Amino acid sequence: MKRIERHRAILGVDDKATLGDLKKVYRKIMMEWHPDKFQDSDEAKKMAEEKSAKLIASYHFLVSVHIETHEATKDAYIATITDASIDDFEFKSEILRVVFSDGNEYEYYGVPKAIYVKLVNADTPDRFARRHIYENYLYRSTSKIVGGNE
Repeated sequence: MKRIERHRAILGVDDKATLGDLKKVYRKIMMEWHPDKFQDSDEAKKMAEEKSAKLIASYHFLVSVHIETHEATKDAYIATITDASIDDFEFKSEILRVVFSDGNEYEYYGVPKAIYVKLVNADTPDRFARRHIYENYLYRSTSKIVGGNE
């Protein structure tokens, strides 16, 4: 996926990077680009702030979609997709965002428009999503609630 590859490129890691690897690389690059190191020039400080914001966003995104994160939060995810119903969903550029009745939110990546159309037209969207979406696409929690997520 383009989004994942873009974030990996920002941090300079490949798909084999563990969470520990991500953390080490992130800390090393952040030490280099931390805005506090660029106090002499407003222009350099602004550039460092922009670069560090990209690094932070990439790190958090890659951690959220990492297999180790999924394994650590699997019970909470299964509880949500099993017990909660869909409150709302939206689709944009192969990203399906689902809001569940328990307050959790997840994004699913690489969802074809045809699957989204079938979800919209399904008699029971919850059942359709359980059968065709939840376990078939890369996902990440975007919840504000911390019920074992993130």
